[in-house]
Amino acid sequence: MRIDIITLFPNLIKSPFESSILKRAIAMGKAEVHFHDLRNYATNKNKQVDDYPFGGGAGMVMMIEPIDRCIMMLKKNRNYDSIIYLTPDGDQLNQMKINTFSTLKNIIMLCGHYKGVDQRVRDHLITDEISIGDFVLSGGELAATILCDSIIRLIPGVIGDESSALSDSFQDDLLAPPIYTRPSNYKGWKVPDVLLSGNASMISNWREEESFKHTQERRPDLLK
Repeated sequence: MRIDIITLFPNLIKSPFESSILKRAIAMGKAEVHFHDLRNYATNKNKQVDDYPFGGGAGMVMMIEPIDRCIMMLKKNRNYDSIIYLTPDGDQLNQMKINTFSTLKNIIMLCGHYKGVDQRVRDHLITDEISIGDFVLSGGELAATILCDSIIRLIPGVIGDESSALSDSFQDDLLAPPIYTRPSNYKGWKVPDVLLSGNASMISNWREEESFKHTQERRPDLLK
């Protein structure tokens, strides 16, 4: 998988890809992540990428021309399965969308800033708009990092035990059940006996029941 991230602040987003699972995925050749400074595609000597909104109003707007030039340059070299704009008013990110994105080959992510992008970018250049929640960040870089992490970890071979990802919360519209590790008794706080029984069938049934109970208590909306 190749992911191209278009941003005004490439240094803000690079460090998460230099550690842990993301670093390993890149080192293994499972994923490529490239950063593109939008100012390099500006048309004037001041590298201007934003301007005042037509009709007045507070804030600045990211201009269409630098964004279009960057995307067109990338598309000359390969076909892209998805061009994603990270925006608070996009489609809410969920595990189903992440699963779909993880099967793609080439993705562009556009990080918004200021009051957002010229609407023509959204109308003519973007294929998917994604929000990570009903709140506003100072820019799309952190949202793009979250999206990259959630996608890349699902690529086969990135996580040592691939079944681990399949049992994560939200994969089957349920939250994960409680989990425990050693010691089995700490300060009198004991691990449920069924998990120490060695009975795989009983353990599986317990986990399924606890997963349903956990979801019912904390996220009943998922059961609808």
